[in-house]
Amino acid sequence: MSARDFIHNPKRGWIVPIGGAEEKYRDPQILRAFVDRCGGEKSTIAVIPTASRLEDTGPRYVELFEELGVSRAISLPFENRQDCTRKDWLQVLSEVDGVFMTGGNQLRLSTTLGGTPVARMLRDRNSEGLHVAGTSAGAAYISEHMIAFGDEGPTPHANMVQLAPGLGLTGTVLVDQHFRQRDRLGRLLTALSFNPFATGVGLDEDTAAFIAPDETIEVVGSGAITVVDPSELESSTMDSAKRSEPVSLIGIRLHILIEGGTYNTQTREARAARPTAAR
Repeated sequence: MSARDFIHNPKRGWIVPIGGAEEKYRDPQILRAFVDRCGGEKSTIAVIPTASRLEDTGPRYVELFEELGVSRAISLPFENRQDCTRKDWLQVLSEVDGVFMTGGNQLRLSTTLGGTPVARMLRDRNSEGLHVAGTSAGAAYISEHMIAFGDEGPTPHANMVQLAPGLGLTGTVLVDQHFRQRDRLGRLLTALSFNPFATGVGLDEDTAAFIAPDETIEVVGSGAITVVDPSELESSTMDSAKRSEPVSLIGIRLHILIEGGTYNTQTREARAARPTAAR
């Protein structure tokens, strides 16, 4: 599967990776914006808390979405691969307007959902208009290539990050989360240097990338998004770097976008947010 498999589909639903620790009570701006995309008061949303080991994660998000006025919210706690064949839960997924994947451990998502009817349904339905959001681990799992784990630090190193197959809703971006808070620039750069065709998107906490069907990313939230564009990469030492050695990357473009800023992954064009007074 390549990046071109994901473009030019005007029917596709929104894809919304969130950097984690999104505001949930005072002013749940990101969750409200997701509900609006799903249809507001008429919307139905399924919560998938698989990444979390906490029993109250699913019910807590159900309560949050109900407080935001959705018509119905339901938790689908897929705990094992057998759960992913349950006809009653698959029926729910076939009918909802939006799906929200919680935080936790992204490998629990990939090892539990990967290759199952749930993963296939999420991809198929998203291509037909289902809106899918994920926070923290849920955000990492959204892409075709998922950052499974890695080291902190600003400088890329040869063995700094481990990739794994993700859900595959998009092949045009590679997502990392808790970005500024956990100093993850180096591991995103390392991941991109393996095959620099995708755009790197580093999400600060309480910050989301609302990816439209035309592949335009809009920033929503209190933090920033770091966009790493490797399309003009001139040279890289990744092929010759030894274990733990730093990697040289020449020609990388980097943008910092705050709320209201946009980036199109096809044209590689970034636009700053309008001044606050004009928004």
